[in-house]
Amino acid sequence: MTTPIISPDNTWALWAIIVGGAAVSIILEQKYKWAATASGAIIALILAMLLSNTGIIPTDAPAYDAVWGYVVPLAIPLLLMKCDIRKIGRESGAMMILFLIGSCGTAAGTFIAYQALKNNIPELAGISAMMTGTYIGGTVNFAALAGSFEVSGAMVSSATVADNLLMAIYFFVLISIPSITFFRKHFKHPYVDNMEKLQSEGGNQNVASSYWKPKEIGLKDITCAAAAGFIIVAISRGLSTFFASTIPTTNVLLNIINGLLGNQYLIITTVSMICASAFPKIFGEIAGTQEIGTFLIYLFFFVIGVPASLIEIIRNSPLLLVFCAIIVAINMLVVFVFGKLLKFNLEDIILASNANIGGPTTAVAMAISKGWVELVGPIMLVGTMGYVIGTYFGTFIGTILGA
Repeated sequence: MTTPIISPDNTWALWAIIVGGAAVSIILEQKYKWAATASGAIIALILAMLLSNTGIIPTDAPAYDAVWGYVVPLAIPLLLMKCDIRKIGRESGAMMILFLIGSCGTAAGTFIAYQALKNNIPELAGISAMMTGTYIGGTVNFAALAGSFEVSGAMVSSATVADNLLMAIYFFVLISIPSITFFRKHFKHPYVDNMEKLQSEGGNQNVASSYWKPKEIGLKDITCAAAAGFIIVAISRGLSTFFASTIPTTNVLLNIINGLLGNQYLIITTVSMICASAFPKIFGEIAGTQEIGTFLIYLFFFVIGVPASLIEIIRNSPLLLVFCAIIVAINMLVVFVFGKLLKFNLEDIILASNANIGGPTTAVAMAISKGWVELVGPIMLVGTMGYVIGTYFGTFIGTILGA
């Protein structure tokens, strides 16, 4: 094994590369349509893979451990600070029902995919937890569950590559559905009809740049966001340690309870949700939490690409692509069938599935790009709910499958 140009103990140089790689990924995503299509996350991962596979940076270093140990836990409360459960339930209407049905479809799809491929893909129980979480919530759940079940960096990278490739196909299908005769004939589509009369210019813009447009933020916001994040993580870690050391593991049920309550990521999610719901005026009005939290998640995406062997990814990603495709296909089937039975509009069904599989950001991006502006607020709230429940679903499935 060759010695990397930058040694593992050169912490400042490695942090410069990690943060710089994340910054380049975000800039490219917001500046170029091709990068927005590929997603900044996959760009960050590919940059890291190239640097590590060519011997420029090491595959293991204390700086990477710091991202897993500190950056990911801190990102979770920042991204959940606006998750007021009462507001989500009050303003999202019946769309929430369809989203929750889709979440169950995702869980069912994961079980089916796991049973079909468990003998062919290593670490599939942990990967099942990750994909359940991200296909109900989003990247924050993916990161939390990857850390929770200690899935290897190579498999996380392979899963990310497969997921992003499938997402490109999935979004293409979703975008195409409103123009397909079968769906137009069997579903109501009032927003599509309206947009055919009033053409929107939103579809010609870079959605990533539009979504992350500059917002007013002050020193107090940054201070409060950082303080709240650190305090929530500190309290959550203390609680999870207490539960893990207190709850016995003498039988299967207690072992599952110990695994759930002793999981720091699950406790962080729970405490963040309680804070956001109990004190919405305090946490919900802190500006910049989504931006800071998302930036931290990009650091995670860079780091998970570092230990990835290109040979292992080529070997594992095709089967993981099939695994992810089964989950997504079953989610779509469940959402569209129940959406038809419950007489939802086609637009609601498409966005509910998008909020499941892609998360609130991609659902909002699709609503904006299609000109369905009246649905932007509701689907953002619905998709945000996925951040709250995704880790619960993923942890439960990972624990049941023996990850």
